[in-house]
Amino acid sequence: MALITCEKASFAYEGRTVIRELDLSVKRGEYLCVIGENGSGKSTLIKGLLGLISPVQGRVTYGGGLKRSEIGYLPQRTDVQNDFPASVWEVVTSGCRGHMPFLTADMRRTASESMELLGISHIRKSSFMDLSGGQQQRVLLARALCATRRILLLDEPVAGLDPLVTREMYDIISMLHEKHGLTVVMISHDIGAAMSYADRILHMSNGGTFIGTPDEYLRSSQGRMFAGGEQHA
Repeated sequence: MALITCEKASFAYEGRTVIRELDLSVKRGEYLCVIGENGSGKSTLIKGLLGLISPVQGRVTYGGGLKRSEIGYLPQRTDVQNDFPASVWEVVTSGCRGHMPFLTADMRRTASESMELLGISHIRKSSFMDLSGGQQQRVLLARALCATRRILLLDEPVAGLDPLVTREMYDIISMLHEKHGLTVVMISHDIGAAMSYADRILHMSNGGTFIGTPDEYLRSSQGRMFAGGEQHA
């Protein structure tokens, strides 16, 4: 069953169409990696899947009873977040609150469970801006989990992290996918990680798109050009 479907969907950025007539079904329980050149529309696609922007052509639909508000989203890291004056608890619970002015008992329980799952309960009172980059990403991922137990959209979740913390983040995301059944859509520039973790790969380029398994991708023209120099286990 598809949770999100793009039917001949075209998306524009700053008045320029960057994605043309994309057909894509994000299947329940899959791990989809989105890769490709800079400027090919990867982040624009994520915004389209989230419903933050509407297609200029075609449509995006949600299946399996999924609501747009039930999609967990981890955006790209920015320097702004490093100066965010809030506690870990406040950041995580902001993912539960939505437009409500207060936290319900269910929201508090969901936030606590998300923090426990990601191993950050012990820093709940710490200032977010005092955390390491890896800890901040765990906190923001816990925030995203407050919105969903079904699907996560991750925009370059390991960008700027050192190799050890990068591996830890990949392991966490894999755990959420394999042990907790979350559907994962992840933008990445890490071809090795995409080949290791993804069930399917969506390659986006100005010349078109490819969608298929990692093995199919390596045999494709896009894969030979984009990943030809990579070594994969």
